[in-house]
Amino acid sequence: MTNLANVFIHNEMITFDSDICANYEAATKREWLETNGIGGFASSTVAGANTRRYHGLLTAATKPPLGRVTMLSKFEETVRIGDAKYELSTNQFPNAIYPEGYRHLKNFRLVPFPIWTFEVEGVEIEKKIFMVHGSNTTVIQYQIRDAETRRRAEPETKTEGQNTKNKEKIELELKPLLSFSDYHALQHENADFNQHYEASENLVAVKPDAAMPPLYFAHNAASIENTSLWYRNFEYAIERERGFDFSEDLFQPFALRFDLSKEAIVIASTDAQNYTDAEKFEKREIGRREALIKKANAEDDFTKQLVLAADQFIVSRGAGKTIIAGYPWFSDWGRDTMIALNGLTLATNRSEIAKSILLEFSRHISEGMLPNRFPDAGETAEYNTVDATLWYFEAVRAYAEKTGDYEFVRQYLYEKLVDIIVWHIKGTRYKIKVDEADGLLYAGEAGVQLTWMDAKIGDFVVTPRTGKAVEIQALWYNALRVMADFAEKFRDKKDEKKYLELAEKAKTNFNRIFWNEAEACLFDVINGENKDTSVRPNQIFAVSLPHAILTDAEQAKKVLERVEAELLTALGLRSLSPRDANYRPIYVGSPFERDTAYHQGTVWAWLIGGFVDAYRRVFPGDKKRVEEILGSFKHHLSETGCGQISEIFDADAPHNPRGCPAQAWSVAEILRVKGTPLF
Repeated sequence: MTNLANVFIHNEMITFDSDICANYEAATKREWLETNGIGGFASSTVAGANTRRYHGLLTAATKPPLGRVTMLSKFEETVRIGDAKYELSTNQFPNAIYPEGYRHLKNFRLVPFPIWTFEVEGVEIEKKIFMVHGSNTTVIQYQIRDAETRRRAEPETKTEGQNTKNKEKIELELKPLLSFSDYHALQHENADFNQHYEASENLVAVKPDAAMPPLYFAHNAASIENTSLWYRNFEYAIERERGFDFSEDLFQPFALRFDLSKEAIVIASTDAQNYTDAEKFEKREIGRREALIKKANAEDDFTKQLVLAADQFIVSRGAGKTIIAGYPWFSDWGRDTMIALNGLTLATNRSEIAKSILLEFSRHISEGMLPNRFPDAGETAEYNTVDATLWYFEAVRAYAEKTGDYEFVRQYLYEKLVDIIVWHIKGTRYKIKVDEADGLLYAGEAGVQLTWMDAKIGDFVVTPRTGKAVEIQALWYNALRVMADFAEKFRDKKDEKKYLELAEKAKTNFNRIFWNEAEACLFDVINGENKDTSVRPNQIFAVSLPHAILTDAEQAKKVLERVEAELLTALGLRSLSPRDANYRPIYVGSPFERDTAYHQGTVWAWLIGGFVDAYRRVFPGDKKRVEEILGSFKHHLSETGCGQISEIFDADAPHNPRGCPAQAWSVAEILRVKGTPLF
């Protein structure tokens, strides 16, 4: 067994003792995540009880990065010491938690993999889980921590005329629980579930669903026993809280029994593996993660963990790369990818990944628009966003500035960026078109939600923001100035002049009509004579982007002060001022209740990046305040998603984390602004 504490940088930030581990409520609130770089993942709680439909030891990406199927939900784990039996697993059933293995938990740590230490009758058993990068493969290992205890558990040497006896026989029994359902769905007992398995030496194969790949268990068990049982009515607390179906049945095909005088190994994979490769996989994965930290020049524990968190979102798409927006339920979204690209790749010195992502998304540009998302099912991308395309310009700018690789931009991207501008001027989908009168960008029509505030319930758009949204104008101006810079670099004098003229027209008219004197900030949306006075965080981008559209320094300061006073929290910006009648303080309840709160007060962590940029622009010398703002996220790394930053938080204190426990742009924006300041 590899000693992770010696091989890997020890992470003191994410270590829980029995005060949390043996407390069911505290241990189930904390989730761990392992990913494989192709869209698959493993995830559950520190307690070992699954609380989401998405929890499982192997969710495979059958069509990377999508086609995700939860194959192996978990193991039922039992330790036998002599004649005594101890359950290590934990489940929630109707009106019962059984077994209660979490009570034996002494410690959990992330070094860098999830590692549990159980203690039963003075015997400490360590459990470790990690995924193999580039493969739908999860390695699960168990070992007695103390070498002397392992020796006591070894069988006595057999001599002539004697029977072999155990000094203190210690065995582990693992019973896999299979789901084999789409990862958004739940499994239920059914006659179509193929219960057959094939066992050969150190390998078991199951294929419950003919339409899905087989699942292989490579193992070093001493014996295997047929069981063939359905375990019914697992309950998932977070699904119930979110207003979804929350009960599932899982199939248990066989039991594996291990002699714990040596390490117990199971490799669950869509490919037939050899259990002897576990150590090789582990060393390779440790080396890969060490290399990421070294490449990023990360020095403090906070940054090191953010670098590892960032890596979990970067996955393969075709021959290129993309970014999973969040775990456990999001796929790759164009908007999220472009916002997160700088922090996840450039701030971590992985510019080759950024280049691959920019090139991959360039292949999917249609009518001057970047796709908003790639659906879980089907190959047709969805084009229903106005800002993803504009964030693409900023991502390309950041890449070129970081690397100096303007030749790549000139050869592969520039003409596509030119074409995007042409489409926006003449008009594209959803009435996205530059207003000839003022040079500002109009977007929207009935029934669509084109900005990042995109909650929609049936035909009801919660925050339609149709017209000229404030951050869209900031992004449009920034894109035009970026294009002018590229045109100058590429000696395209004619287009340089055109872009500068378009940018100047947009800036002049923005500053003329968007200032809300009564509130001393910017209007959120202008649509004809209608001016939305909602105090929202979107206005921060008029100050924060590299090419800022808001020109008056005093107004920029007032915008910052208004956002700080009404929207800033320790974990991000509120999406709406508490003074607003539509303000929703807590993000809980049914899908309708949650969606109507999503952008009506709910705190978003990713917005902290724009706020810090704006703060640095207005107060360039105040480094201490910036450190305070970012430092508040350190505690959160061990609060919900272990080592990760959540998507959203309640608008009111104590700002409980909600939504995805691991969100790409949340991690990315903190990493980006922790690095080299934008200004």
